[in-house]
Amino acid sequence: MSTATRVGIVGCGNISEVYARKLSLLASVDLVACADLVPGRAKELAEKHAIPQALDPDSLLASPELEVVVNLTIPAAHAEISRAAVAAGKSVFSEKPLALDLADGLALGEAAREAGVRVGCAPDTFLGAGLQTCRKLIDDGAIGEPVAAHGFMLQPGPEMWHPGPQTFYQRGAGPLFDMGPYYLTALVHLLGPVRRVSGSARITHPKREIRSQPLRGQQIDVEVPTHVSAVLDFESGPVATLTTSFDVQASRLRNIEIYGTEATLSVPDPNTFGGPVTLRRRGATSWDELPLSHANAEQSRGIGLADMIQAVQRGRSHRASLELSTHVLDAMESIVRSSDEGAHVTPTTRCERPDALPPGLPDDVFDA
Repeated sequence: MSTATRVGIVGCGNISEVYARKLSLLASVDLVACADLVPGRAKELAEKHAIPQALDPDSLLASPELEVVVNLTIPAAHAEISRAAVAAGKSVFSEKPLALDLADGLALGEAAREAGVRVGCAPDTFLGAGLQTCRKLIDDGAIGEPVAAHGFMLQPGPEMWHPGPQTFYQRGAGPLFDMGPYYLTALVHLLGPVRRVSGSARITHPKREIRSQPLRGQQIDVEVPTHVSAVLDFESGPVATLTTSFDVQASRLRNIEIYGTEATLSVPDPNTFGGPVTLRRRGATSWDELPLSHANAEQSRGIGLADMIQAVQRGRSHRASLELSTHVLDAMESIVRSSDEGAHVTPTTRCERPDALPPGLPDDVFDA
């Protein structure tokens, strides 16, 4: 008899293809159902990945055979779908952000604790080879004491390429809530929890024209800031700056750099799983590209769920955790609040750094 955990996907949009491909390869996962409000989407995903059942969302959430729901709905539906899954006694792994606001995230956490189920949340890219290599370097003292960091996510906007970019400009999205979780999760993984934030944000264009097909020429009403800059003070001491923008046409700035007393660490794109990882030591005249010390270097969306399943079996905490995603949500909400209020804001939540992965493990294995 298979010991794989029975999993269903709710939300069969663009990102579901990436998840379904990876989940179908994981020995710990039995992908048995998918669902979408548009029946054709669920049917198409099911046929492409040999998923036995294509259902409507309510039927999937009520299915007694499912143990875990993978929530890939639009951000506005994340908290509602996750709460419904928890109420049905199922664990959840959600796409980011965990919820539209901290209050909903905290309510979901309380419901999950009462139901005795797990909640995990993307991004799980920090479990990949690139960011785990960076974590090992920092923990091993390769950069000395971390002093500061920079993070930059600078793009012209998803209306240039995404077939349905409207949701990126609605509440719960924008560059901070859409892409910020990758950067903030990476920074918390590397440096620990955030103690205090300040932020400034603006909407540059109240309307955006879609440049991609099939909606080319249509206008989008912008509800959220499209350029956000923040200063983050970490409990462990470093001060980081983070800028996320859909208003930048081109940039040469690196994704993330960590500045230590002995070296600067250039961190790979936190929206990916691999490298490169480069280091420039004090007094050196060039950067050294370092070998990756960990597995999962390829596209691996879904390994956070695999880690959660293994964590249940081992009786340990999972790494892409409710506490981590709640703290990231808190930090993002605090950045926007700081901009609105013109003052520093202290997040009300905290989390521990997720446990680092042991080096030398094969892909999709998270315990030595």
